[in-house]
Amino acid sequence: MYLQKSFLSRRKLLQHAGLLTTAMTSPGWAQTGKPVSASGSLVVAQLVDFSTAQQDVSKDFLIGSRAAWQDINSRGGIRGRLVHHLTVETDGTPTSLRSALNTMLDNPACVVLSGSVGDRLASQIVALSLQESLNIAHAAPWLQNSSLKIDDRTFPIFAGRQEQIAFALKTLSVMGLHDLGAIYASPQDYSAYHAEVERIAAGMQLRLQSFQGASDLRMMAQKLTPATPAILLFVGGTPELADFTQGLEKQARQRYVVALADVNLQTMLQMGAARNTPVIATQPVPLVKASLLIVRSYRETLSRLFDEPPTSLSLAGFIAARYTYEVLNDIEGPLTRQVALTAFQRRASLDLGGFRISFNMQHRSSAYVTQSMMTSDGRLIG
Repeated sequence: MYLQKSFLSRRKLLQHAGLLTTAMTSPGWAQTGKPVSASGSLVVAQLVDFSTAQQDVSKDFLIGSRAAWQDINSRGGIRGRLVHHLTVETDGTPTSLRSALNTMLDNPACVVLSGSVGDRLASQIVALSLQESLNIAHAAPWLQNSSLKIDDRTFPIFAGRQEQIAFALKTLSVMGLHDLGAIYASPQDYSAYHAEVERIAAGMQLRLQSFQGASDLRMMAQKLTPATPAILLFVGGTPELADFTQGLEKQARQRYVVALADVNLQTMLQMGAARNTPVIATQPVPLVKASLLIVRSYRETLSRLFDEPPTSLSLAGFIAARYTYEVLNDIEGPLTRQVALTAFQRRASLDLGGFRISFNMQHRSSAYVTQSMMTSDGRLIG
């Protein structure tokens, strides 16, 4: 409850600052110090899911993207044209998504959809792109779903759930891992992801036990039996994981929890969770303390433009915007929606200051995964 209230108050501040916009309003221009002409600008759209289950992820990712586009505009934009970063908020429903897509597609100045977030929203857009052949590039979505077929209009640059799980479990293989428990934070998470997790576990030759959460994850954790695997994969958000690990404190058996990229360990620390349970969290971006050029640029830009701490999710949003910029900035001549789509379809390899993008035969990139660990004594490693 505290986290949700804190987030909502910060969200109001972001709205007053022009960070969030909806399909019914016009977004503020990036802060460049110069008036921007609508006729001279390029529109880059970003669809954002601010439903209760996704708002924590979307907020950080959007801050990183916003910081990148403001920095890009301060340096002259794309070939001298400033970027109108149109952010369209949705509530997670198909009707809201359709309205957001129509807002974007009906704007003739919109040349690309960049950094759609979170995973459910990005997955829905991929499905619609396949069904309806949306004639616009869908660049760098926060697409965790590793089972979806990727069409020739979608350009995912972040490692999916399969790569993240494989990376995390590889580090635990020294423990003789044969059994895995999968904890789903809600019935919605179970419905959306259990088939994919079962496929991944089968491919790794692991015996899987699944547990579907409901209203009280703390009680659910307390009721785990000694027969439950010691390694637990958690599929859900940060507040839900905090509740679950607090319940694990009552367990006599040592558990290790593997969380995926939607979890923010810094927030977990602030909440005082997981005091007796090691939590390993994956992220498909470099560590925020890394010395890579792209990370240094992110930290400097974020500290200059926003009063927000660095997080892996906002770094991902920053990288998504920078990838979109690099492809668009390399286009010569008139920049239209079709020209932009053709440029992305080349799927050229890029090195974004140490974050390398290289697409495979399945139209995905990349296998880049790092991880952080919250130890049982409350330290954050990585």
